[in-house]
This record gives sequence, C-alpha cells and structure tokens, in this order.
Amino acid sequence: MALFATCLTDTFFPETARAVVRLLERLGCSVEFPLDQTCCGQMHFNTGYREHAKPLARKYTDVFGSYDYVVAPSGSCAGMVREVHPALGESPPRTFELAEFLVDVLGVTDVGAWFPHRVTYHPTCHSLRMLGVGDKPLALLRAVKALDLVELPDSTQCCGFGGTFAVKNAETSTAMLADKMRCVLDTGAEVLSAGDNSCLMHIGGGLSRLRAGVRPVHLAEILASTEEDPWLATR
Repeated sequence: MALFATCLTDTFFPETARAVVRLLERLGCSVEFPLDQTCCGQMHFNTGYREHAKPLARKYTDVFGSYDYVVAPSGSCAGMVREVHPALGESPPRTFELAEFLVDVLGVTDVGAWFPHRVTYHPTCHSLRMLGVGDKPLALLRAVKALDLVELPDSTQCCGFGGTFAVKNAETSTAMLADKMRCVLDTGAEVLSAGDNSCLMHIGGGLSRLRAGVRPVHLAEILASTEEDPWLATR
C-alpha cells in the first residue's frame, strides 16, 4: 500500500504523515511513500481550472496505479480522487481516507492508542458529505485508552475554510469560523481533532489568535500515540 501525503500535510504538517506510517506499520501494513507524488488537483478544479487539474489527476494514476490501496490523511483529497478524477477521464487506484481504511479495510477500531486528553472531533465536510465516512472516526476515538471524548455542538456545520473560499469570501468564512470556535470552546476540550489538516489549520489559527489553549491535532496523531510512544514525545 502507499501513503498519499497531500500537499498541505507534506508542506506544513509532516508529523501527520509520519503518524500515519507509524500507525499503519504498527497494525502490520507495509507502507511505501512514492517520491513522485504531487497535488491531486483539487485546488485547481475547485477554483475553476478544470483543464489544469487533468494532468495532475493523470499523474496521480501513474504514480499510485500499481498499489492495491492508497491511504490519505485527508477526506477532501481522497474525495477529489474518488469522486472527481473519474470525471476528468482517469481510473484512479483504490484510495481511502485514513479512518475508513482502518475500519472498512483493516476491520479495526481499537488500534492500541493511548491519549490522556479531553478531545472533541470536527467531521470535515468532504469526509462527511462526499465520502460518507460517518461515525468511523468517532468509533476509533472511543477506543483510545485514557481519551475523554466530548461531543462537538453543531458538529456537521462547516468551519468556513473551503480552500480558496476562505480567501475569496473572507468575511463569510470568518463568520463561519467564529461559530465553529464557539462550539469548540463550549466543549471545554484540550484538543480539537479532525481528519483534514486544512480545517484544523483554519480553526486552530482562529483559536490561537484567541489564545484559547485548545490544540488542533490530526486524528492520525492521536491514533499513533501510545503509552510507550506518546503524542507529546513525537512533537
């Protein structure tokens, strides 16, 4: 199987990619990281540059086509590959968001993780609406030892990021972010988790400006944390 790290994770959050590898190898998977991987074309496609997205979709198929499974720590990028690449003329390899790969393919919810923190979870739009990941991430979090999971009010409400939407519609995005941050703070959580670093970057940035003390942590990093190798030790 192969890891598709995604542009954002590879550039800004490499610890998430490392956590995915550490987690999957602990579960007995052999993980490769093809060095020729590039952007999936989501940013181009969503901004209206369909023709510019096509060669990126073709590159994805060329790079990952020989693998039985491809896992991405991003519902939005996995959704782009599964739902949009075929419309761009490609037949992409089997690509999964991390939580659905763990539950649907490996058949596990208890991955042996340990994370002694109060956590709330934000289900990102693409994982929820495009991929239909559902409550799989919550099932994984409930099985984490020492983790105190608290429900996020209005959890299915978008955080307002939406890639270039946050730039083109900054006022609307900021208002949506304010609503999401209020819900996060109402939980009293120490940690906000999600399956997409893009949303965590958006919400986490807002929370840091408020000096709220809530840390954004990708789901992969929580699941990779163990009592012998805890999350804080890997930061």
